[in-house]
Amino acid sequence: MHANRRELVAAFAALGLAPAIAGRAPAQAAPAGVKLGKPEPFSWDALQSRAESLARRPYRPQAKVEAAAAIDYDAVGTIRYRDDQTLAGGIRLFPLGRYAPNPVGIHIVEGGQARTVPFFPSLFTAEAGHAPPLGIAGFRAMTADGKSDWLAFQGASYFRTAGAQDQYGLSARGIAIDTGIDGREEFPAFTDFWIERTGAQSYTVHALLDGPSVTGAYRIESAKGAGGVEQRISAVLFFRRDVERLGIAPATSMFWYGEGNRAGGSDWRPEIHDSDGLALLTGAGERLWRPLVNPPRPTLDSFADTNPRGFGLLQRDRAFDHYQDDGAFYDRRANLWVQPQGDWGRGQVMLYAFPTASETVDNIVAFWNPADAPKAGQKRQFDYRLSWGSTDPTVGPAAAHAVDSWTGAAGRPGAEPTPGARKLVVDFIGSVLAGLDRQSGVTAEIGVSRGKLLTQAAYPVVGQANRWRVTADIAPEGQGPADVRLFLKRGDTALTETVLMPVFLP
Repeated sequence: MHANRRELVAAFAALGLAPAIAGRAPAQAAPAGVKLGKPEPFSWDALQSRAESLARRPYRPQAKVEAAAAIDYDAVGTIRYRDDQTLAGGIRLFPLGRYAPNPVGIHIVEGGQARTVPFFPSLFTAEAGHAPPLGIAGFRAMTADGKSDWLAFQGASYFRTAGAQDQYGLSARGIAIDTGIDGREEFPAFTDFWIERTGAQSYTVHALLDGPSVTGAYRIESAKGAGGVEQRISAVLFFRRDVERLGIAPATSMFWYGEGNRAGGSDWRPEIHDSDGLALLTGAGERLWRPLVNPPRPTLDSFADTNPRGFGLLQRDRAFDHYQDDGAFYDRRANLWVQPQGDWGRGQVMLYAFPTASETVDNIVAFWNPADAPKAGQKRQFDYRLSWGSTDPTVGPAAAHAVDSWTGAAGRPGAEPTPGARKLVVDFIGSVLAGLDRQSGVTAEIGVSRGKLLTQAAYPVVGQANRWRVTADIAPEGQGPADVRLFLKRGDTALTETVLMPVFLP
């Protein structure tokens, strides 16, 4: 796979960091092969010390190569890294372009020694009539056959993997700073990478992060297996100044429209999204599901917790015919599940969304926000695991899970709609519902904030095994959204995960 819209979106964000400054002129000599720099000692401790020292100095934005502005999205696709220059058993480099104009340092580590990869235009091939390569913007790790890639780093602190089905989708970030605060969001960048091959399809990537408010040392251990890609991440952060909203383990995705809000789309395809919900497994063991929506205006949801067991943006709907996309293959997009390691304490999972009218804009961000905001001069460390796969880590036999959700006109179908209200419909599937019928004492527990619950019902869907439907008419206050919390129960026992859903008036 080649660079796609994920790099575009990340690079657009990075452009807002600071005014352009001149970059170093690229070297012109052409090597016969990859000639690495002289070996120098490298260690995780040394990288942390470097990040700490950097935090004591004023922030200097990454250099930008001005000439890269002439290499647009189509032109950068004509610049290819040469197969015979592949590094560390499978690493190939991305060239600079209009949407990724900031050179990064690449270093190959072996036996505790790091050797720099110098840039030479001959590392790439460029089609005749197009601009020549100007520098290195990032890197990707190739599959064993060399025909595809499964791991990529490019743009600010963004990285991603192709999951279990060889299809890129959502992205991760090293950090998020003041996301959702108007005009204040920062996009710190990985400026240097140290790459060590640790197996046939595994690498440890160390990265140096730098930004106006924070520096950081990152160790990212990545391994590709049959079920997807597993990553173990350690982030050690040093703060130059106070940060109001710190985002740890952020994920960035796209939700244009789904089966429940087709009116928001203008395309012939039934659904278009990289992820369809935010899943949470709280420290107390509660399972939460927040279906994604394309909101009419920016929204920020917070889910308070202490020591969360996991959270992530998932693509639960994996039926090709629900998308009918034979090019982007939204049914194959990876899930991204975050598992905190150690004591993360109090805080909240935050979900920021803003409206989009196309699939080319990532309009969803989810992250952990610690309760105690960091102050200038502080050091923080966060360890966590990232799992990129096609299976849902939150689905189990103990509780049914939500599979579909819709909103529409409130009131009886076919009758005059109830003014000032919307109907919410949620379907659950799970073996825990097997054998239960209308006489089994199953009810829906529904709570509404910033609105009123007008009617509700819960019943098994005829002809569909282990599938139950909840319907509710909701009257939001003003234009909403009303925040709805619902689950199925039998007596005092919850039978399903808890669904959290915003309801807007049209």
